[in-house]
Amino acid sequence: MRVVFMGTPAFAVPSLEALAAHHEVVAVLTRPDAIRSRGRSLEPSPVKLRAHELGLPVHECARITDEAIELLEEARPDVIVVAAYGAILPDALLGIAPLGCVNVHASLLPRWRGAAPIQRAILAGDEAAGISIMRVVHDLDAGAYCAQASIPIGEKNAAALIDELARLGADELVGALAQLEHGEAVWTEQDETLVTYARKIEKSELHLDPADTAEKNRARVQASGDAAPARCLVSARGVRILDARVSSEGVAAGEVRVRSGRVYLGCSQGSLEVLEVKPDGKRAMPAAAWAAGLRDAKLWAALS
Repeated sequence: MRVVFMGTPAFAVPSLEALAAHHEVVAVLTRPDAIRSRGRSLEPSPVKLRAHELGLPVHECARITDEAIELLEEARPDVIVVAAYGAILPDALLGIAPLGCVNVHASLLPRWRGAAPIQRAILAGDEAAGISIMRVVHDLDAGAYCAQASIPIGEKNAAALIDELARLGADELVGALAQLEHGEAVWTEQDETLVTYARKIEKSELHLDPADTAEKNRARVQASGDAAPARCLVSARGVRILDARVSSEGVAAGEVRVRSGRVYLGCSQGSLEVLEVKPDGKRAMPAAAWAAGLRDAKLWAALS
């Protein structure tokens, strides 16, 4: 089939690769170069980089304008595939391809419609995360789906889940498009009574707090990433907690305990054993290395 692909982050790359291996990708749309890391220089999106490596035509669009719609019409796709493009899709896009427009969405719809489904699943304590191959419709992530698959969350952090779900989504996409091409896709409408929304993660949501339980603080660490890191104050100094686990060590809420190179933060219920950190202004390091400088540390607190 002739396919137009729309995507931007690393999550979308496996889907692009799968499409290039099985279909004719006639155009790739992605968001323009942007400052994507700690540096100040503009960087291309992961999708743009991979599309160039695959020799595919790339078009950068901050939003879908009339010119972008005209470009897509001229490409004459059989189907349009979207995976984390990062911009609102106008209704004019939906009627361009005879087989419609489908989206690779990282949740088990109707749970977690919206921008941050993986992180919201972690923070909510969900047992599983998943992928839905759904029709793009006017309302946000409200279309029927023709394929779903799930994986257990367990102790996986957000980055690991994103990578695993990206590959799972690519596999499900290939199968769904084969069914769509042969008129065999079965679409399931979403149950509106079960809808939840995964709003964008605010940085403050992932700040650790001794007034909360160890389980809740551990979930914040698990859901964190560069855009919204898990942070707190230890001895009035800022630190990012890169990895941690719930511990049975008895530590009072707000207190710090260093024992045999291991660091524990007391919470309202239980304690958090810190495994890896990045103190402000320093490199990432194991907690054992950090512990050497914490001998006088007594208290930890949420960021103000």
